Amino acid sequence: MLDILFGSQKSVPAGPAHLRTRRQMLRVGCLAPLGLSLSHLLASRADGAEAAPPRKAKSVIMVYLGGGMSHHDTFDPKPKAAEEVRGKYGVIDTNVVGCQISEKLPKMAQCMDKVALVRGGAHNNDHHETATNWVMSGRFGSPFGDYPAVGAVVAHETGFSGLVPPYVAVPQNPSFTWELGRSAFLGGRYESFKAGDPNSNGYKVRDLARQQTLSEPSLVRRKNLLSAVDSLARQVQGNDQIATYDEFQKRAAEMILSPEAQASFDIEREKLETRDRYGRTTFGQSCLLARRLVEGGVTFVTVNYGGWDHHGKIFEGLDKKLPEFDQGFSALIEDLHTRGLLDETLVVCMGEFGRSPKINKDAGRDHWGPAASLLFAGAGVNPGQVIGATDDTGGYVVKDPASPADVAATIYTALGISPRKQIYTPDGRPLEILDSGERIHALYS
Repeated sequence: MLDILFGSQKSVPAGPAHLRTRRQMLRVGCLAPLGLSLSHLLASRADGAEAAPPRKAKSVIMVYLGGGMSHHDTFDPKPKAAEEVRGKYGVIDTNVVGCQISEKLPKMAQCMDKVALVRGGAHNNDHHETATNWVMSGRFGSPFGDYPAVGAVVAHETGFSGLVPPYVAVPQNPSFTWELGRSAFLGGRYESFKAGDPNSNGYKVRDLARQQTLSEPSLVRRKNLLSAVDSLARQVQGNDQIATYDEFQKRAAEMILSPEAQASFDIEREKLETRDRYGRTTFGQSCLLARRLVEGGVTFVTVNYGGWDHHGKIFEGLDKKLPEFDQGFSALIEDLHTRGLLDETLVVCMGEFGRSPKINKDAGRDHWGPAASLLFAGAGVNPGQVIGATDDTGGYVVKDPASPADVAATIYTALGISPRKQIYTPDGRPLEILDSGERIHALYS
């Protein structure tokens, strides 16, 4: 029973979250004869949990590969395995001694010395929505998003800095049958600001573009009129949607009037050669916009790049997807490095899971939670290393597994946020940001 005093979770029974919580409460109750009341224990734990770690990153860029990129055909190839495992691609050496990756990633091969490759991403869920919400929040829940995404928690903990939103999704949050990675019980004010597709013709950010030509005095008068009308909404108490709308509308008006906020989203200001370097694709321009946003003060940017769910004809799909990824992601890493932004920007690249070891009857690979490859760079991460390993078929992690909670804890600690800090549900119930996991220490060694 004393294991709870030391933070161990090994003896907590498996099962649904609400049952685990009840069991934990019963175990704590058994400590009363020792003179430790529940209130004293929780207060002691909360006091220690809220000690913020040193902040290493000003910003985070999460590149999210919705659908699940095949680790076999990218960053964890198995060239000595049977054909139905290794696939059709060969391997190439990278600029990190002993590290080989897929031949379809030649640009990434030349910048692996600036990233850390984690070949130990692992969990036990193969369902898109459930796994996505898990890896994007660090907490296991239902497919419908019981817990807020990391970006939403970061927005909650850091707030606005100037006139740019703290949490931006480019082009938008990931989705399959519905939108994922949302703010959950934190409410709409911590939802991501959707930037739209920066590769579209005449790209303008929704809600920031002026619908008609107005003078600055006219804009100010319009803002004041809207404020007067919206004061009626403030008479309605306890309605988060109304409060959120009121707050966001004010922010939007301020952003429209702010040259600095407009400049952060104005990708047309980039040189043509820079835009070409990232690639004239939605993903390439999204990576470029992400760089501009962190330059402008945005704390958390999600670059959502879906389309990796290759159950059939995987190599036809990857022949198209991998060159886009290779160009856009390598340009992002190199550009951040050249501009000196990598020192203060943590970059994380992942999907919700990897793909199955064997190629199926439809020439594809299926969902596979037990193994995946992740990339980390910047903000103190020690680059040029490979962490973790899978078995000979790439099916299971055999060294240094990294759970969704470990990834989330790594992001939080980089931003100086304690993963064990308590946040509160709408009914006032305290909840730890993460209930398990710890920073991936090998990234910094």
